[in-house]
Amino acid sequence: MTSRAEPTDSQSVPQAEFALRVNGDVHDLRTDCRVTLLDALRDELGLTGTKKGCDQGTCGACTVHVDDKRVLSCLTLAAQCDGREVTTVEGLADGDDPHPMQAAFLKHDGYQCGYCTPGQIMSALGLLSEGRAGSPDEIREYMSGNICRCGAYQNIVAAIQEVAGDHE
Repeated sequence: MTSRAEPTDSQSVPQAEFALRVNGDVHDLRTDCRVTLLDALRDELGLTGTKKGCDQGTCGACTVHVDDKRVLSCLTLAAQCDGREVTTVEGLADGDDPHPMQAAFLKHDGYQCGYCTPGQIMSALGLLSEGRAGSPDEIREYMSGNICRCGAYQNIVAAIQEVAGDHE
C-alpha cells in the first residue's frame, strides 16, 4: 500500500496520496485523507453515475464494487481503496451496449426516476455474484439496503430474476 497521511502542520488537513483503479483506469490522487470514495469518484474523477443519497450508508444509492464486492462508497474512505479495483456503473457497459443487468432494468421498467438505479444495479450484480438470487424473497432480502423512493421494487426483482436465469 502506498497511501500515507502527511500532516503538514497543526492547522492543515492531512493529505493522502494513493492510486485509484476505477473501471480499469488508474488515477493518482492527492487529497484530504478523510475524503470518501463517493466524493473522490464524483468530485475528483467526475464519475457522477454513483449517486449521493443519504450520505449515511442507509439508502444504497452510492453502491459500487471494490475488488468485486459491493460496498457503500459513502462509508468507505478513498485512501482505503489504494491499489484496489473499483467498479462504478459507468464501467459496466461494453461500448454502446448496456450490461445485461442495465438492459433488464430497462426492459422491466426498474429505472423509474433513475436516481437510485446505479446503486440498485451495482447491488444486484453483487447479489448475483454472492449466489443470492434463488427466489424473489431472497432477492428482496439481499437488496433490502437499497431504497427506491418510486416503489419499483417488483420491477427490480423481475430484472434481477431475468439476469439470474440467464446465468443458471
